[in-house]
Amino acid sequence: MAVTPSQAFSMDPSLLPDAITAQNFVDVIGTRTSTGGWLFGRQLFNSLFVSGVTSVVGIGLACTAGYAMSRWAFPGRDTGMALFLITQMFPGVVMAIPLYILLDKLHLLDSLLGLSLVYATTAIPFCTWNLKGYFDTIPRDLEEAAMMDGAGRWTTFTRIILPLARPALAVTGLFSFMTAWNEFILAATFMGDETAFTLPVVLQSYVGDFGTEWGRFAAGAIVVSVPVMVLFFVLQKSLVEGLTAGGVKG
Repeated sequence: MAVTPSQAFSMDPSLLPDAITAQNFVDVIGTRTSTGGWLFGRQLFNSLFVSGVTSVVGIGLACTAGYAMSRWAFPGRDTGMALFLITQMFPGVVMAIPLYILLDKLHLLDSLLGLSLVYATTAIPFCTWNLKGYFDTIPRDLEEAAMMDGAGRWTTFTRIILPLARPALAVTGLFSFMTAWNEFILAATFMGDETAFTLPVVLQSYVGDFGTEWGRFAAGAIVVSVPVMVLFFVLQKSLVEGLTAGGVKG
């Protein structure tokens, strides 16, 4: 579809297109604003910014929370972890209206910061659960040895635990990035200005009430998938280590 001329969709479909064209990609990537600005570039930046902030904030807060949940049996720990799990049972659409009202009160509608905060809030429970499970597999003897040598708790965490948890951080960060990158409902609800759209909202704009621009939709879907594919290749080794960690003890 992505390399099929738009006129071909008005004819009888065939297994192989009679002609191949890159015009759909040109139309998608070359989208301009009414003032001549590069609209697609702005929307690509929006998705990268929101997904990046979501991953950084989610990992930054969840790594300390997950470590605390793993190492200390304080009152309310199990209840807190259960509540984190319960929040993952509800789809984002359930929160759309209250979050819309909240962002409106804070003047954060049509704001990348507002959308990033919403995504980060929903990512923290998943990140905490994932990292807590990995921290459980790291022997406490390593921390005790470091503290016997004079290292404090924070030094032990940053110099010993976090480097060992690098595969889990990569997996958790990538999943958080993908969740924010692919999310549509909340982005479409909170973002009304096309210059604030993320790429999933852009894809939906090719689907109209009276017709669908299948060629551009397919081309856009391919373009949207490229950054995630690149991240998979870059983090491939860490992903394998992180996903298989804890499978064998000893």
